Amino acid sequence: MAGKYISLRYGRFSQLIDKKVVRVNIVLIFLFLIVAIISLGLGDYVIHPFDALKAVFGMGDAMQNLVVRNFRMPRIVLAALAGMALAISGAILQGLVRNPLASPDIIGVTDGAALATVGFLALFNTSDNAMTVSIEWLPLASFLGALGVAWLVHALAKKGYSTVRLVLIGTGIAALAKALTQFLMVTGPIYLASRANIWITGSVNGAKWNQDILLLVWFVFFFTVSLWLARRLNAHELGEGVAAGIGVALRGDRTLLIIAATALAGGAVAFSGGIGFVGLMAPHMARRLVGSGHGALLPTSALFGGIIVMISDLAGRMLFLPLEIPAGVFTSAIGAPYFIYLLYKSRGGK
Repeated sequence: MAGKYISLRYGRFSQLIDKKVVRVNIVLIFLFLIVAIISLGLGDYVIHPFDALKAVFGMGDAMQNLVVRNFRMPRIVLAALAGMALAISGAILQGLVRNPLASPDIIGVTDGAALATVGFLALFNTSDNAMTVSIEWLPLASFLGALGVAWLVHALAKKGYSTVRLVLIGTGIAALAKALTQFLMVTGPIYLASRANIWITGSVNGAKWNQDILLLVWFVFFFTVSLWLARRLNAHELGEGVAAGIGVALRGDRTLLIIAATALAGGAVAFSGGIGFVGLMAPHMARRLVGSGHGALLPTSALFGGIIVMISDLAGRMLFLPLEIPAGVFTSAIGAPYFIYLLYKSRGGK
């Protein structure tokens, strides 16, 4: 048994790491980097992967440096961060409510974040399309929208997180949030509707480095919080009775976990839009490889999520040239049938 694990010990901190988990994540990191490098080189202007890598460090020619560093790198970084954040959010929600169908978009969290984002743009945009407040407040607005929807779904479903009940309540709240978002777009200026469509569809086109930096700081903080809560999340997955019996603070932990999940989803939606089904698919893929222990599941889900969104963005750029299709179209095209399959498997839930 000892041969399966790597023991880490530092003072009072100790951790056993499954060697299989290490191997899986090394492979996923390798795939993550390969997808990123390929994405750097492909587009209207094709660059050899080796030249693209040189351009990352400013060692290519002027055109390569411009294309890679100013246009492609920001959107690839944003796609990776958004996918990782949505995947971790989905993994937390699935573990917290003990429901394989829980994810930020299925239960309305993504739509709540999108509503708050469009509301932020409507409230703080001038007639000449200039922001009256700093764009740095956008992730906070998106987070508050996501948190509000998460709290509402939690309050309405508190008598039991069964499959059908949670999905129906989440679908209803999501529909309401979508309707309010459309209302803001219809009643607002024409430029607002055009800009808001970026968030609704789910696209990383036009990403900027300042957005990447903001999302990176947001992601690192809440990912760290999620890892710190991983053991408690494992206890929650055993059921409320067992968790309370081993001394877990159910209400406090649940609040922190919901905040972490909604913050990650809200931050992703603020800059990449409602990229659907990543929070559903990535944790399921990770769980098949590393099991349900969240100490391993969260980082593995993050890698899967980043890979999924980067591939979707690359497909949107390359498959229909010169047209560009938003990444959210591809994630939804794959995720919707997968959701139906999971719903069919869970048809016995009440």
